[in-house]
Amino acid sequence: MRNLLLAVGFMLIALSIQGQNLRGAWEHYHTTDQGQEIHQVVIFADGYQVLTIYDAKTGAFIHTNGGLWSLKGNTLTETVEFNSDNPEAVGNSISFDIRLTDKELQIVGDDRVFTRIDDGTPGALNGAWLMSGRKRNGEMQERDTTRPRKTMKILSGTRFQWIAYNTETKQFMATGGGSYTTVDGKYTENIEFFSRDVARVGAALAFDFELIDGHWHHSGFSSKGDPLYEVWSVRNPQ
Repeated sequence: MRNLLLAVGFMLIALSIQGQNLRGAWEHYHTTDQGQEIHQVVIFADGYQVLTIYDAKTGAFIHTNGGLWSLKGNTLTETVEFNSDNPEAVGNSISFDIRLTDKELQIVGDDRVFTRIDDGTPGALNGAWLMSGRKRNGEMQERDTTRPRKTMKILSGTRFQWIAYNTETKQFMATGGGSYTTVDGKYTENIEFFSRDVARVGAALAFDFELIDGHWHHSGFSSKGDPLYEVWSVRNPQ
């Protein structure tokens, strides 16, 4: 009877976790012994996730990693596609148990508790996207999204992050992110971290956006002031 009760208890815990929605954005703040305030944000979109750590006050980039994810019961499995500090981790799968409620996320055995930022709403671009085209000199150039060299954006309902990396060479190139809004055909990024140039932190960039046949058309000016027109395609879970 005791074993039966334990089995039922574990099953109810698993069902409770599966009933919660992991998708969206989560955050954790802590202060180091040196007084540095650290902000950690993780975004879960369909099939793909990214975790980033940066200085909460200056926006100085510290670390990012991510890739594919799946949840079975209370076991979260991640397959690494990029890691800014440890390229040898690329291709590895890591599994760990989590505690999940509607408002909090915690890895079992880890003191960090992440609180929910959003559940995938209200932004219109929630999901994982790969750059699939770019207009140069007035001509559209398509990009093969199956190649190892990728530029991916992962968005929750309020948070965004782009990452440039290569799954074959295991090279991490760059990343940036923060919060975003989609209002009246305008997609606005508020940059909170940028791995290549911390001076861009605090900038707000507004773009025109349109969803055409499921593809995200994105036009405006880059953080350098250069005109751009990009097309992003949904990255479906593998």
